[in-house]
This record gives sequence, structure tokens and C-alpha cells, in this order.
Amino acid sequence: MKNYLLFICVGLAATAPNAVAQHDLQRDAVRLIAKGQYDQAAVKLASGKKPYGGPAESLFVEALSLLAQDKIEAAETKARAALAAGLPLGRLAAGPRELLKKLPPLKAVPAPDLIHGPMVGALTESGASIWLRTREAAEISIMIGDRKINGKTSSESNFTGVVKVDGLKPNTAFVGKLLINGNPVEGGDVHFTTAPSADKPRPFTVAFGGGAGFVPEWEYMWDTILSRKPLAFLTLGDNVYSDDPEHPITQHYCYSRRQSRPEWRRLTAATPIYSIWDDHDFGVNDCVPGPEIDTPLWKRDVWNVFRENWVNPAYGGGKKNPGCWYDFHLADVHFIMLDGRYYRDLKGGSMLGPVQKAWFKKTLAESKATFKVIVSPVPFSPKIKKGSKDPWDGFPEERDEIFSWIGDEKIEGVFLVAADRHRTDLRTIKNPGAYPLYEFQSSKLTNKHTHPVVKTDGLIWGYNKTCSFGLMHFDTTGENPQVKFELIDIDGKTHEEHTLRLSELKLP
Repeated sequence: MKNYLLFICVGLAATAPNAVAQHDLQRDAVRLIAKGQYDQAAVKLASGKKPYGGPAESLFVEALSLLAQDKIEAAETKARAALAAGLPLGRLAAGPRELLKKLPPLKAVPAPDLIHGPMVGALTESGASIWLRTREAAEISIMIGDRKINGKTSSESNFTGVVKVDGLKPNTAFVGKLLINGNPVEGGDVHFTTAPSADKPRPFTVAFGGGAGFVPEWEYMWDTILSRKPLAFLTLGDNVYSDDPEHPITQHYCYSRRQSRPEWRRLTAATPIYSIWDDHDFGVNDCVPGPEIDTPLWKRDVWNVFRENWVNPAYGGGKKNPGCWYDFHLADVHFIMLDGRYYRDLKGGSMLGPVQKAWFKKTLAESKATFKVIVSPVPFSPKIKKGSKDPWDGFPEERDEIFSWIGDEKIEGVFLVAADRHRTDLRTIKNPGAYPLYEFQSSKLTNKHTHPVVKTDGLIWGYNKTCSFGLMHFDTTGENPQVKFELIDIDGKTHEEHTLRLSELKLP
């Protein structure tokens, strides 16, 4: 059975029709390097096929290949050429460290102390958490006014660390200044606004999307999102497209190149980030790894890499029940983030697994929030990926169970948010005995590949002309609280809007 489960997860990469849609030249070469296939990696890099990260990226990958072969002097030459072509210096001290630690320090160009970040996350009405990666193990601090909050980075967490800030006033803007080993860091400021309190809500905006393939000419998407000044940003899977669960080298490479982008760093230093994964950053395309915690063997390792690279308030049930599910509140809006991969089991008919599903039902049943937002990496809406069991269509009994349970428990104010399909849609799903469930979907942040808009009975609108993301504008201060959905493209143009009122999410 264990071998069969592994075959399902890995074998689908070769058979699914869009399995290679987001593969890019340099990432694919790194996958080959991780397997020791250096000649094939060189052929891949020489092919010139797109998506293509540019000459500096190719030189960097060539350096990685040479380091893997212990050709240190030649690797140093390639690394210098990559820097001359525009590679950020921090890349040579970031990831994959398994290979880069072989590279001698480049004289006259010392690596910066701050390699990645800072990234803000885990926002509350009284604080936030700040994540970063340093060149080497270090003491780190955040100064907010006269307060100094301390933390550290360590080799055990791949030189990352999190500083947790608390005791702040709700709905207030703060600036935090970063220190590493007691020294101020240029470009290390964080800017965030604490959440409004639930008993004194204020209007606020949350941005979201998935499908963030690495296409350098579209990395300005992160500046576009930042320009809308959302209170938080939800990234809902397919965040880095590593597609290589058995080789941490590939995973570290994919995270590092995104985290090194100046556009991404500007967004994450000023916008709290919440993340979940999907198939391309957990396993491979459409993977079904089965219900066991440690089978396939790479599951827990991928989870550890994920935790090193984000700043979520929690990660599933911790070491006992790993995953990426968790929940959080912003004012009187409750976000429930689901893990659709770790325990996905077609034979058993469950996407969530028993532990996560029990947590989900208890969390939703106890929620007193005005709006309850169920966030999934794949859509609930039926028939939007014809013939596929990858969305919730593969788990219709569990989907029906959840929808019926919402009505049976008389839970009002629920709507759905999802990713995976490479476009932005707004749809409704019939839910007899309760109320229609609205689903706002977006998963083409920076992807090259596009999915057609599938016209089903529940489609309100869909957009796939270029990269896009979703905004949710919450206002719960009136007699009939509302959320306005807004579809925005990579250049900041609004294409569609729809206002959903709480009165539409009431039981008959």
C-alpha cells in the first residue's frame, strides 16, 4: 500500500495534462542537479525554453551544478558572473545552502547579514510576528518605539527566526526597526497596522491569490498588491512551484529566488502574510499522498521546509498531526484556512482527514464572527475542472457532508475562498436546506499558464486575460454587514465587482 500511495503522488506528474504547465527552465535544471543528472541539467539550461529567469539565474544554476560536483573553482567563476549579470548578492548565502556552503566567501563583496525578509504575519489586534533569514545564526530584535523585542535565528531552522510582538493598541499603524546582533539593518523596517478589535470593528481589506509561478517580468504583481494597502494577504498554494518533494535542494532554491525578489520583500515587509500549500509546493501535480502521517517518507520533511519559510500563526496539529491548517480573526471576520493535501485520500473519500475535519467543524461551530470565511487551496464549485478529481469534485461526499452540516448547525455568514484554477472567478453553489454558498476563486498571480473560464450554472463572472488577484473589502459596521469582492489585474485595473450582504447568508 505504501508503494502504491507513492506511485499515485509521483506518477500523476507524468500523466496529468497540465503537469508541466508551470515548469520553468532553471527550476527544472535544479531538479536534475538534485538527482545527480548534471549533463541533462546543462542540456536543459542550454535549451532556452521559456519561462526563463534570465542569464543571471542560469549562471547561478550552473554554479550550483558545479558545486554539486565539487568543482569549486569553476563554480566560483560562475557565481561571480551571475553577480555581474545582476544576481542579488544574498542569493549566494541563501538557498540551497547544502550546495552554497561549499562556495568560498567572495572577497570584497561580503554577503549581507539580512538574507530574506523581513516578513510580517500572524496579525492580531495587539501585535504581529516578524520572520527573517540571516546569513548566519544571529540575535535578532525588533524596535517599536522604545520597546525592544528579541529573538534569534539558528541553523536548525535554516537560519530563520520569528520575533513575536504583542501589547500594542488595536487598529493602529506601527513601524518596527530590525536589528541583527544589535546593529540596525538598512532596509529592515516593517510596517503594519494591528487588526481592529472584534467589539469595535472597522472596514478593512484583505487580498488573496494563488498560482505564483516564477516569471520575472510579472514579479511586479507584488507591488500592485501592495499599492492597494490590504490589511493582510492570503497566498493559497502553488506559491513557489518546487514540484520536487523528495529533494530539499529544489525546494530551498524555489523559496530563495522568490524571497530574494525586491518586489516580494516590499510587499511582505508591509503586509501580513498568511499561507497554505497546494500540490506544486507540497508534492507534485494533482498529488494524492494518502492518509498516513509519515508515508510517503518526504511528507514531514516538506512540512518542515514549509514552516521554515512562512510566518503562520500555526501549522496544522503540530508534530503529532502535521499540516498547514489554522484559523485567525481580523476584527469580527473569521478566516479558516484548510490543508487540502497532506491527508488527501481518494480511497477513503477524504481531502481533510479525520483530525483536520474534527478541528474544522469544532472551529466553525464555535465561531461568533459576523463573516466566516472557509479558505481552501482548491475550489468547492462543481464541474470546473472537467473529469478531474483534484478539486472538491473528487470528494463529493465530504463536500456534501460539510455543506449539509452548515445548515444542520444553523451556521450563518459563511462564504468560500479558493485558488488552483489559473484565473479569477466568482461563483455560487446551491446548498439546499441552508443558503447558496458564494465562492471567490483566484489563482493566477504570476503564472504563465492560463485556464479557460468554465461556464457553469453558478458562474457570476470569470476573468483570465492576464495575471490577477482578488480583494475582499469588509464592512461590518452597518445594519447589514457586507463584503465587496473586487477582481484586479496585475496592472491595478478593476474588472469586476460584487457586493455580498450578510442578509444573503442567512438560513431560510
